[in-house]
Amino acid sequence: MPGPMHGIKIVDLSIALAGPWAGGILADQGASVIKVETPGIGDLVRWIGVSQGGISAVIQMCNRGKRSIAVNLREEEGRQIVRRLAREADVFLQNFRPGVIERLGLSYETLREENPNLIYASISGFGATGPYRDKSAYDPVVQAYAGLCDTESDLENEEPRLLNQTPADKVTALTAAQAISAALFARERGAGGQHIEIPMLEAVVNFMWADAAGNEILRDADHNQPSSFARGQKLWRYKDGYAVAAPVSDADFQAICEAHGVDGYDDPDVATMMARRVNRDAVQVVLDRVMEAAAGMSVDDAIGRMEAGKAPCGKVLSTAELHADPHVQARGILVDSEHPVAGRLRQPRPPIHFEKTPSAIGDPAPTLGQHTDELLRELGLSDDIARLREAGIVA
Repeated sequence: MPGPMHGIKIVDLSIALAGPWAGGILADQGASVIKVETPGIGDLVRWIGVSQGGISAVIQMCNRGKRSIAVNLREEEGRQIVRRLAREADVFLQNFRPGVIERLGLSYETLREENPNLIYASISGFGATGPYRDKSAYDPVVQAYAGLCDTESDLENEEPRLLNQTPADKVTALTAAQAISAALFARERGAGGQHIEIPMLEAVVNFMWADAAGNEILRDADHNQPSSFARGQKLWRYKDGYAVAAPVSDADFQAICEAHGVDGYDDPDVATMMARRVNRDAVQVVLDRVMEAAAGMSVDDAIGRMEAGKAPCGKVLSTAELHADPHVQARGILVDSEHPVAGRLRQPRPPIHFEKTPSAIGDPAPTLGQHTDELLRELGLSDDIARLREAGIVA
């Protein structure tokens, strides 16, 4: 059966990760997504990171199931092609800096004149207003402004750190995909088309404050704890690897201590959740003993002991090790396939399991302009394809 977004048409002018992955999530769910790219180089991330023949790992993950058309937006005839695509679309997605899309004549105000039911999603770094509206914003810039770097600061020297991935882009993509889905739902209930603005900074601040800004949210609290209740968590080092445990309940705390042969968990200062909340230094003494014991144990033995006590725990795996994990294999989380240009692929299937409208991995990510002729024919421009190519309007 088709996915829940089957029948939804999306024109995607975005580049990099945040916008393309938002469209990619909806493509996995059945939407028909047209990726509009610049002739010659296309989306810049085709060439960033691990890449093969213009198909990078990021391009594959964020653009699988889409069709690519290469259009020169510097030319009016190129912009007319995009406007024709937008006439038949349900969603228009772009992440140009504020002001650029207006200069191209592809703003919401322009496109809604011919398509009043259009859902128009604009992703930017800092939003369309405010003193930072014109700032260039890539993921590390937003990490810094939003507080992620500060939250990830080193426990020993308090030095802020960037994450070794692009969380701001990914949080924004998830936020945008949800927002587009909500706007489509509202349209079905009679709201009509609308403009959605998704600033990266605001998406990440919202993400952060769910669990990492306690003192900023509860301004009259005693502030005797870190703003992030996860602050201070450490991986546990074993003689042959690393693991993590999360002793939240009293039973968890006892089971983790017992698994490592450590007593003292019944001391009144640490025996209950409320006591552990107040007596953080006493808790740390016990956990230090657990970590000392861990250094002489194998990680698999420790995991087995903790799991026997039903304590929440996990072995640290690399992305390369995931495929061999028995649970990952049993669930079919990672899927092997072949890309005609990039070669062998291994990627996660969509994580949401719809009972009646299943999502699925679509066709391999397109090469630049792979579907240009096909899409021009669908627009009724078959007789113009050669001329448009010769004039550099499309590629």
